[in-house]
Amino acid sequence: MSKGTLYTPGAEAVAVKGRFAAYRWLILRRVSQVGILVLFMVGPVLLWLKGAGGRPAEVFWPVKGTLASSLTLDVLPLTDPFMVLQSLAAGHVMTKTAFIGAAIVLAFYLLVGGRTYCSWVCPVNIVTDAAHWLRQKLGLKGGIQLARRTRYWVMAMALIVSAATGVLAWELVNPITIFQRVLTFGVGLGWLVILGIFLYDTFASKRGWCSHLCPVGAFYALVNRFGLVKVSAAKRSACTNCMDCFAVCPEPHVITPALRGADRGLGPVILSADCTNCGRCADVCAPAVFEFATRFANQSEAKPGEHASSQVPKAA
Repeated sequence: MSKGTLYTPGAEAVAVKGRFAAYRWLILRRVSQVGILVLFMVGPVLLWLKGAGGRPAEVFWPVKGTLASSLTLDVLPLTDPFMVLQSLAAGHVMTKTAFIGAAIVLAFYLLVGGRTYCSWVCPVNIVTDAAHWLRQKLGLKGGIQLARRTRYWVMAMALIVSAATGVLAWELVNPITIFQRVLTFGVGLGWLVILGIFLYDTFASKRGWCSHLCPVGAFYALVNRFGLVKVSAAKRSACTNCMDCFAVCPEPHVITPALRGADRGLGPVILSADCTNCGRCADVCAPAVFEFATRFANQSEAKPGEHASSQVPKAA
């Protein structure tokens, strides 16, 4: 890259694989995130179109509730396990349906990877990705950088406050459900919460919200320790050290062990609980080093010391 040229991660991948293949997982994630929101909004929108005389039972309402607790087609309960933990801490008596919904959600994310929720479902991810894009376009550097374990402290505080007050503390300010409500009802102070996260991630802290503060992400990171589906640097010997994967990854520290760990006997699968399974590393990689696999595909192709270490800067 010549001096003064604007660095665009993935430009080589676009040239080699084509634009769609270089954005495939990003496109699918956005379809997933927006599609889920649309499913929640179908009922309220149809009810609004029917007018003041309409009743909920008279309209098609595929998904009722919120991302914290919902009922799909009146038969499938889905409950956020972290919300259930807050309820139990607060001393609330949970229904059998809520426990079943939480068990279904927990089983699903144990299968696909806990933080898949963050990149494929959570609508706030769209906001923080937009903030990161703007931050790069503006060339902003530095800012506040809290420790990643801060989000675990926030998660613990949410449970402690719930236990002390008897209310679901985090659900009072949860930007995920706030975002969903402001999209459905359009007005309210909830927009200020979303705007605050956008401004914080843009001007105050790189990847500050999702990677360092969000307790929901912290909870799903704990689940992610046991997740089955993982990203693998299966063809890491083809890596050209372009660093594009590090530039686009929301948790770039997770890449190094899998991509550069062959000389230490480490396998190619990204086992870090912080990985969001977003697939952007696979998108922007021209030699197609990364792919989705399972945690059981983590056999190293070399014994410790057989490979010389590559010179790769430490991820931020």
